[in-house]
This record gives sequence, C-alpha cells and structure tokens, in this order.
Amino acid sequence: MTDTASPLAIVVLAAGKGTRMKSSLHKVLHPIAGRPMIEHLLASADTLAPARSVVVAGHGREQLEARLKERAAIAVQDPQLGTGHAVQQAEAALEGFTGDVLILYGDVPFVRPETMRAMIARLHAEDAPAVVVLGFEPEDPLRYGRILAHDDGRIAMMVEYKDASEEQRACTLCNSGLMAVKSADLFALLAKVGNDNAAGEYYLTDIVNVAALEGRSCAVIVTDDPDEVGGINSRAELAAAEARWQARRREEAMAEGVTLIAPETVFFAWDTQLGQDVTIEPNVVFGPGVTVASEVVIHAFSHLEGAVLESGVAIGPYARLRPGAALRKGSKVGNFVEIKNAELGEGAKANHLTYLGDASVGAGANIGAGTITCNYDGYFKHRTVIGARAFIGSNSALVAPVKIGADAIVAAGSTVTRDVADGELRLVRGEQLVKPGWADRFHDAMKKKKAEKTS
Repeated sequence: MTDTASPLAIVVLAAGKGTRMKSSLHKVLHPIAGRPMIEHLLASADTLAPARSVVVAGHGREQLEARLKERAAIAVQDPQLGTGHAVQQAEAALEGFTGDVLILYGDVPFVRPETMRAMIARLHAEDAPAVVVLGFEPEDPLRYGRILAHDDGRIAMMVEYKDASEEQRACTLCNSGLMAVKSADLFALLAKVGNDNAAGEYYLTDIVNVAALEGRSCAVIVTDDPDEVGGINSRAELAAAEARWQARRREEAMAEGVTLIAPETVFFAWDTQLGQDVTIEPNVVFGPGVTVASEVVIHAFSHLEGAVLESGVAIGPYARLRPGAALRKGSKVGNFVEIKNAELGEGAKANHLTYLGDASVGAGANIGAGTITCNYDGYFKHRTVIGARAFIGSNSALVAPVKIGADAIVAAGSTVTRDVADGELRLVRGEQLVKPGWADRFHDAMKKKKAEKTS
C-alpha cells in the first residue's frame, strides 16, 4: 500500500537574474492576475501543507525577503553554478528534516496541486524510485532537456539539450525540472554530481543519472497539461501566461452562472469572487479584492478593486470602484462615478460624474451629478456622513468632516462646510444678480472694438 503520509518540504528555485525581463523587479514577483507568480505557486503548494518551505534566491533576494517574509525561509545561491548547486543551498534550511522534498521553480507558477500530489505518490510507490521527475510533451520540444524512459516510466537517462545527441533530441519527452526526492537521498545524490558538461554547471537532473549508476531506479510521470509547466522568462511569456490564466478563469465564471457579453475583454484578478446571474459587459477590469454577489450588473468600461457589491447592484458604464468601496443591496453607481473607502447604502444612487471618498451614504439617498466629498485637507483625510434618503443636489461640494442628516436636501451648487440637520434644506450660493440689457451692450461694444482693430 502506498504511504504518502511523510512530512513534506518545498524547495523553490528563484535565483536567476531574469535578464530577459529587463526589469528592476525580481522576475518571480511579476504579477499574473494581480498576484506575483511565485505566490501563485506557493498557494498551490500550501494545499499540501508542507512542514517547511525554502526559496533559493540570488539576484534581488532582498525583494523576495521583503515580499515573502514569514512564508518561506530564504536560502542564498552566490555564485550561481547551476540548478543542482541551487538546491544544495537549501540544505541548511532543511537541517533535521526527514520526509519528502518537492523541488519547484519560481518562474513556473501554475503547477497544479494534483500534479504535486501525483509526484509524491509515485515517490512512495512499491518500486521505491530514488527520484521522481515531472515530464511533459510539448508541441515543440525546443531546447528542453530530454527524458529517455522505458514504457513503464522508469528513466533510462536524462540529458540536457546542450549535451544531447541528435538521436536523443529526437525524443519528445521533456524535463520540466520539477522533482520529488526523499530528504535522505537528495543531498547525498547532489554531493556526487559533477560539472563536466557543456555549461560547466552542476545540473539537478544529474541526480537521476547518479542514482542509476548506483543501481537505483528513477521514474517519470507525465502531465496531461504542458501549460502547467511553462516557464516565464520574458515579458512576452508573461503576457502569454496572463492570457492563458484569464481564458481559464472566464470559462470558469461562465460555467458558474456569470454572463460575459464579450469574454475576451474582461480581466479578472486571482481572487475575484462572483455570484450567479452576474452580468459583465465588455471592457471590465477587476483588481484584487473584489466580491460580487448575485444579480449584479457591471456595465462596460468599469474598473473595480478592493470592492464589495451586494445583490442587485448596478454600476457603470465607466465606473471606478477603489479599495474600501462597499455597495449595499440594490444601490446604483452610474457613469464616471468614483468611490473610494465609502459605503453606498441600500437603494442609494450616485448616477453621474461624482466622487465619493471616505464617506457613508445612507439607504435611499440620492447623490446628484457633479457632487464631490472634499475628504483631504492637504494633511489628513476626513469623513462625510450622508443620512438615509438625503438628496444632494448637482454640483455640490461636501467639505469633510461634515454630516448631512436624514431626509435633508442640499441645493444644487452648494459648498457645505457645516453639518446639515435631519430634514433641513441647505442652500449655499452667492446672490444672483440680474442686469437687464447688460449682455447686449457688452456684445455691441466688443464688436465695435474688434471692427476698429481690423479696419
């Protein structure tokens, strides 16, 4: 019977310079769906409840330390002498650990948890392979290392592309670089790996050949989805990975009861949550932290981040919801409305050209076109509270901190700097002057002056 109850350690290789990205940001911190690629990988690995997680870093390790903090131990590879040498740098962090070690790559972010589990399960099969390698068969094997294997999955030999003969390169089973090894074997095998090869490096793959020379078998399992082991080394490959992720997420959303009018124009974040019977029109972008309940309509060209939309809400077109926006049941946000750190109460409306920042808007309130909450005094943010059923006239400026009472009316064009009581009308305007005939006299004088200048 297969025993897979051993403790698990994760080693993630992330020491490469990522020169093809041409970026000051560490390669594995470049985001896909709003989340650094290495965090996609670590989240999948976390489903296996690893006892230890180690990230091997080199160039830009300070960025990894700052981002990952307590999530993983950081081991440093300097100088960088190949993938085998990189894994050796994790030995100190794994001191005293007894169990299985899963070796992953920070720039290969979409390895599925079920694939990781399959590798560990194969490591504990009855034939007890020393190493389990994840293989894949791409449409174009390019310059990947090759796995020469028997029909039963036992590996005869592994070879890097640079060192392979033409006959070996004709094999289409490629090495993803991902491996599962028991801790008792890993560093003993690595200690016997040399660097007599075309690159002068210590290859991780050579532990398979070392084990074979010792008379031990190694095995390959093959993923049925080559995309999950696709590495990301350039901006173009990053964009391609984003496109694949988005395509899968759109399919999932529609399968779960979401209507996408033009699916290819909608972009989700890694944590977007959507209820049933949500309708999303074209050119909508979700940043991280958005939760959408059932029967919500998001009109075209809207951008949402860090927002909560309860059932029956409608926003847009051209709405912007920033972090802290909370739209309660049946509320409405129209075109060119921006909401930040503000709650729009049940059934409340802000339909046109409005900014609501650091505000609470009561149920059933109506916010007129051009209204803004003036929430920043140059040093501090202040809050605006608008009561239930209040009516804020168009082109009003509410200078926080200020409270507008329930059922109050603020007349159009008002600049409100003091609290408005419940049921009160607040009218703040300059006196309207009327000068009959003044405009006619002005036009006549200006026309005469212009004629004199051009004559």
